[in-house]
Amino acid sequence: MKVALNEQLPHDKSLDNSLALMQEGYQFISNRVNRYESDLFEARLMGQRVICMHGEEAAKLFYDSDRFQRKGAAPKRIQKTLFGVNAIQTLDGEEHIHRKLLFLSLMTSEHQKRLAELAKNEWKASIKLWKHADHIKLFDEAKVILCRIACHWTGVPLSESEVKERAEDFSNMVDAFGAVGPRHWKGRRARPRTEDWIRGIIEDVRAGKIEANKGTAMYEIAFHKKLDGTTLDAQMAAVELINVIRPIVAIATFITFSALALYEHPNAKENIRNGDEATLERFAQEVRRYYPFGPFLGARVKKDFTWKNCDFKKGMLVLLDVYGLHHDGRIWNKPNEFRPDRFQDWDGNLYNFIPQGGGDPSQTHRCPGEGITVEIMKATVDFLVNKVDFDVPEQDLSYSLVRMPSLPESGFVMKNIKEKALH
Repeated sequence: MKVALNEQLPHDKSLDNSLALMQEGYQFISNRVNRYESDLFEARLMGQRVICMHGEEAAKLFYDSDRFQRKGAAPKRIQKTLFGVNAIQTLDGEEHIHRKLLFLSLMTSEHQKRLAELAKNEWKASIKLWKHADHIKLFDEAKVILCRIACHWTGVPLSESEVKERAEDFSNMVDAFGAVGPRHWKGRRARPRTEDWIRGIIEDVRAGKIEANKGTAMYEIAFHKKLDGTTLDAQMAAVELINVIRPIVAIATFITFSALALYEHPNAKENIRNGDEATLERFAQEVRRYYPFGPFLGARVKKDFTWKNCDFKKGMLVLLDVYGLHHDGRIWNKPNEFRPDRFQDWDGNLYNFIPQGGGDPSQTHRCPGEGITVEIMKATVDFLVNKVDFDVPEQDLSYSLVRMPSLPESGFVMKNIKEKALH
């Protein structure tokens, strides 16, 4: 007779771990992995039993679609801020793969390079304004630039007078996912406001009032056919178009951490100045590994099974440790050091480096926009190192591992900005 699940796994004696999660943030899972000396433990969050997992083997298991599903995993509070209700992140099986092919078709290498070029042009144009400013906050500037290029690339009409407000709404949706109180409600208000705006555009495209070019995200999502041959309703089309634009705006976080890495690691900056595209690539990947972005991922057990003497019961919520995996000494040599060259020998493993999900992006819930993230980061880092000079005044560049999502406290302030002289 099988032992009850809560007797098989290490678990806290507290009645609920929700407060501990808010107090420990990114390190909630890894703290207990170290305490229990186990890659599996049970917690109780918001009144429900949850299995928490850590490590590469756990990541491989987590992305087994025969054993796990995403339906029911994302809480409504996250769907009503970050993802949108019933979006692609909540789909499974053929429906998910069919919808995923749509996203993958919009995020090919050609599209990645196009967005990187748009970013490069926007960064260069910004110098003219920045050189007259007393200072700028890189995070705020990045949000606006990324919103502008995302809307341009997708085909969404956006006037210059509204770009800052729209950028703030996209950013607030992201900022709300791990928040309670005012930060959460900012994202909660931003979501319906943005959905109303994009839904109206979708309806106008379908009515012929706005022209959309075939191949753009706006056109392809507006006229996408589901498995049953019908188009998405206007609300769902809006949600999915937002799921193209919002993650691009969220790259502002990676950009801000990139600037921090350049400042804190002058040797890495010098390597980029004297290096090639491969050097930029390694730097971008190390930023994504080293700094906090997504703390963990969730799924529901699809059917009963046993793994490592642990019984996984149908319907249970399972959390996979992302931040802890990227700082696991069994996988990464000296994981708490920033060392871009570690990616020189990285084999492209789909389960030990999962900043935007794991597994094959065409089959799993790994983000299809990962290549876009890396290309925009590379274009931006090249700009910061090779195209512009600036001073970094005294400021609070610390970041919290409790606040989710995290960000350098000051947003990375820059002063005395000028275009770098050509040699």
